[in-house]
Amino acid sequence: MDAAERLVESTRVLLWERGYVGTSPRAIQAHAGVGQGSMYHHFDGKAALARAAIERTAAELRAAADAQLGADAPALARVEAYLRRERDVLRGCPVGRLTQDPDVMADAELRRPVEQTFTWLRARLGDVLAEGVAAGELVGLDAAVTAATIVAVLQGGYVLARAAGSGVPFAQAVDGLLALLAAHAAPAGPLGPAD
Repeated sequence: MDAAERLVESTRVLLWERGYVGTSPRAIQAHAGVGQGSMYHHFDGKAALARAAIERTAAELRAAADAQLGADAPALARVEAYLRRERDVLRGCPVGRLTQDPDVMADAELRRPVEQTFTWLRARLGDVLAEGVAAGELVGLDAAVTAATIVAVLQGGYVLARAAGSGVPFAQAVDGLLALLAAHAAPAGPLGPAD
């Protein structure tokens, strides 16, 4: 891995652990094992490096979500796979945590990939749910509103888990959300005659 890659990866780790203010150029350089000259050779400064790190984290989150949401399966099964995929819930969402960082939110360039990621996720979930409605798999469900609810429940689940120091509240939030979604599943058709 070259110096630029090490810098971006180190910044990603430190932003998740410490936030923007707590991630100094010196800490990034030490974590990446590079000198100051190398950092400023590849990036204009801390903000440019943080932007590259946030964009990489956001792209990975989108790719991970799309792995489940783009699968060849019924809509509800894809949403459940997305909700139940393995996560480090006690560390929180690496993109969602950035919304609590006032320095990231105050900088339009740093905030943009965070905003775009959540906009994309709501739209992607909405598309999957709309497919389920169109296929008759889900009934009485507003896809866009439900997608926003899914994202809100996940982010809230992270907060509850971190506050409790346990993954249990996150798992309960996911279970509750899936129960609410199951209430919109189309009833199974009548069984045919026995052979």
